[in-house]
Parts: sequence; structure tokens; C-alpha cells
Amino acid sequence: MKESVICRELTLPMGIDEVFRFFSDPQNLGAITPPWLHFEVVACSTASITEGTVIDYRLRVRGLPLRWRSVIRGWEPPSRFTDEQVVGPYRQWVHEHSFADQGGATRVRDRVRYAVPGGALVDRLLVRPDLERIFDYRAERLSALLRG
Repeated sequence: MKESVICRELTLPMGIDEVFRFFSDPQNLGAITPPWLHFEVVACSTASITEGTVIDYRLRVRGLPLRWRSVIRGWEPPSRFTDEQVVGPYRQWVHEHSFADQGGATRVRDRVRYAVPGGALVDRLLVRPDLERIFDYRAERLSALLRG
């Protein structure tokens, strides 16, 4: 299985505790997900995200309806956590969110290790461009929502 990686960093003008709190609320996922994905949190096993939280989503990718289930692992407030797909379109999806205090601002880093059915060609032609677009949108929304 060929694994791909996407990394993004963004500095937000808010303290690390506030930024981590935003990411700990599963309802905020919809606010930073592009509207063209028709993203919806269907169920969440806990009121706020913590170690072992299971989150079920519904979305559309290129018009195809998908269901996705993630489990939260490696919960280390306010520094990091990982969501791992257990049901969904990827052969592997491990998304590490990390947060670093920058003296009143917070550096947010996303690192996703993923593998797709169809391998490198499907990734290069379809998946990677979509992920780049999604993370571009996410950075814009986070900057707008978390201005400090």
C-alpha cells in the first residue's frame, strides 16, 4: 500500500488553549469544511472530543455520497491529537493535529498520512488535488473564524 503525506501549517492570533478548545468541539468541523463536500456530523460518542471519541460523518466527494467514521487517538491537550479513519473511502487515513504556543499566537499543524484505492495515479489525478483544495479552504476559514 503506497502511503502519501500532506502537511500544512498555519499560525493563528489566539492562545493555544482557545485554539485547542475550538478543535475539541466536533460541531466546529462543519465550519471549516468546504460546502461542496456537504459535510455533516451524524453522531459523536462524546460531547467534546477526547481520547476514544468516535465521530460519524456523512459527505459527498465528487457527487458520491460517503460515510466516514473516525476514532480520536493520542489525545494530549493542548498539544496534539490524531483522528484515524476506521470506516471510509481511504485504505488509510491518519490525521495528526498539533498545536504549538507562539507567545500569544498558535501554530496549527496538520499532517495526514493516507492511502487510496487505485494507488499513485488515483492519488495524483483525483485525491491529492481535492485534498489541497480542502486544506486551502480550511486555512482560509480558520483564519477568518479565529482572528483573536
